[in-house]
Amino acid sequence: MLLVVKPLVDLLVVTILWIYFIFGFAVFFLPLYLFSYAFSRHRELSFQKLNHRFFRVFLFLCRILTPGLMVHIPDEIRQIRSSIIISNHVSYLDPLFLMSLFKKHKTIVKNRFFNVPLFGWVIKQAGYLPSSVQGQGKHLMIKHILEMKDYLATGGNLFVFPEGTRSRDGRIGSFEKGVFGIAKRCQAPIRLLYISNTEKLFQPGKFFFNTCVPINIRIEHFDT
Repeated sequence: MLLVVKPLVDLLVVTILWIYFIFGFAVFFLPLYLFSYAFSRHRELSFQKLNHRFFRVFLFLCRILTPGLMVHIPDEIRQIRSSIIISNHVSYLDPLFLMSLFKKHKTIVKNRFFNVPLFGWVIKQAGYLPSSVQGQGKHLMIKHILEMKDYLATGGNLFVFPEGTRSRDGRIGSFEKGVFGIAKRCQAPIRLLYISNTEKLFQPGKFFFNTCVPINIRIEHFDT
């Protein structure tokens, strides 16, 4: 029976999530982004908060729609402020989880995403940092690094995935060292997080979510 039902549930879940991702953004969130762009006195923070709300709803839908899914995030993680958060990276869902946890946040994004229509505009207005100093990335990186100390001091978090890309086998890859230079320059504490099992829900190379099986997504905090 499960062999028959599971593919149908997988299809239903991913369809609903894509409907929210595309039409929910276009109908409910895009007008708010445009309003913030035109009228907000703190445009960057407004965009970060909207990203936070958008992905919070997205992951709420994941939790209520996916049979077998459990999510465990300790309150101590939700309370992190003024820190550089370093995390492993096993799924495209990992940054979405962190965005959903912190209203005031920045992250490092691969340069190519800044050229994606509309999406690139949103992440640029939100103050996200490019991963490379090539091309336009150089000016954006310098600007945000110079502003980072004040940003962190006022309660913002910078979260990064220093492996630079998703792990295909769950192992932690080699780290890019630039993030430690940022931490030293800003004199900011480093918080280490470990995300587990997001790759079981949204498997690398797969289009459908993996439903109807027990999956316990956990985010753990380790002292530095």
